[in-house]
Amino acid sequence: MNKNYYAILMAGGVGSRFWPVSTEEFPKQFHDMLGTGDTLIQKTFQRLSRLIPKENIFILTNERYNDLVLEQLPEVTERQVVLEPAMRNTAPCILYASLKIQKENPDAVMIVAPSDHWIEDEAAFTKNVEQAFSFCEKHDALMTLGIQPTFPNTGYGYIEFDKSSTEDIKSVNQFREKPDYETAKAFIEQGNFLWNAGIFMWSVKSVVEAFKNNQPGLYAHFEKGIETYNTEAEEAFIAENYPLAENISVDYAVMETSKNVYVIAAEFDWNDLGTWGSLYDKLGKDSANNAVVNARTLTEDASGNMIRTKNNKIVVVDGLEDYIIVDKEDVLLIYPKAKEQDIKQVLKKVKDTYGEQYG
Repeated sequence: MNKNYYAILMAGGVGSRFWPVSTEEFPKQFHDMLGTGDTLIQKTFQRLSRLIPKENIFILTNERYNDLVLEQLPEVTERQVVLEPAMRNTAPCILYASLKIQKENPDAVMIVAPSDHWIEDEAAFTKNVEQAFSFCEKHDALMTLGIQPTFPNTGYGYIEFDKSSTEDIKSVNQFREKPDYETAKAFIEQGNFLWNAGIFMWSVKSVVEAFKNNQPGLYAHFEKGIETYNTEAEEAFIAENYPLAENISVDYAVMETSKNVYVIAAEFDWNDLGTWGSLYDKLGKDSANNAVVNARTLTEDASGNMIRTKNNKIVVVDGLEDYIIVDKEDVLLIYPKAKEQDIKQVLKKVKDTYGEQYG
C-alpha cells in the first residue's frame, strides 16, 4: 500500500434524525443500522483500508466518543483519533487534522469521508478514489466525488460541472445550495449536475494552501500551534484554542471559493443514510414492502413500514402503512415516514418534557 495515502474519517455527528436509536451519547455511526453485523464506522473503516494503510486512517470525532472509537476499531491507536473539544463544523477539524498529517508526511494525499454513508460497490469506490489520488499527486487540485442524481432530490446540495469536458475528471463551475423541487428538476434536465456527497480528496499541501489563501484567519489560528502537533503539548493547545475557532463548513471555507476544484462522477451507488426513510430505501423488504431490522414480525394490512427493534423482539403490526416503528429500551417511536424530517423537533419536545437523558 502507498504510505503517502491518508484518510480523515468524519465521525463527530449526532445523527438526531435517527432518534431514538441515535443519541448524543451513542450516535448512529456507532450502531449497526443495516443489521449486517458491523457498525457504520466499522464498515467505512474497512472500505477505506482497501486502499489506505490502516495506520494512516485518522478518526475525527468529538472527545466524548474517544472510547467508542477505540472500542469499535481495535486496530486504531490513540495517535489516529483526532478529538474535537467543541462542535465547530467541518472546516476547523479538517484544517486541524490536515496540519497534523502534513507535519507527519508533507507528501500525503488524503480523502475526507463521512463515517455513516452507505456504499454498495466498494471496488468502484476504491477505483474512483485511486483516480482522484493520482490526479491530486500531479496537480494542485481540490477534488470531490459527485453522485449521479436519480431523482430531483431537494435534500442535497448540487455540484455544477463543466458540461463541455469529455474527461472523467471535470472542473467544477459552482456549488449550489439545496434547491426547491422545480430547481432540482431543472438541474437534472441540464445534465451537468451531481449530488454533493461531502467526500473530498486532495494533497495535504493543496488543502492547507487553500485554507491559507481563502481563510487566512482560521489558518493562522491553527497554524500557531504547529509546534505542538503530534507532541504531548498538542492536547493543551487544542483544548484552549479549538473552541475559539470559527464555526464554518469546509464547503463555504474553501470549496466554494477556490478555482482549482474538480469532480468525479461516482461509479457506485450511494446513500447518505440521513433519515429512517433513506435507511428503508436501502434495506431488503418483506412481501408487503416492510423493511425489518432485528425484529421478528407478524403483519396484517401493514405495508411500507420501517421496523427496528433490539434483541429479536416479536412485533405485531396491523393497519399501519408507511410508518417508522422503532423500539429502544425506554423509548418507542411510531411516526409517519412522510414526517421524518420533523424527528429533530420531536426529540427536542421529548427532552423538554421528560429530560435530556432521552436524547
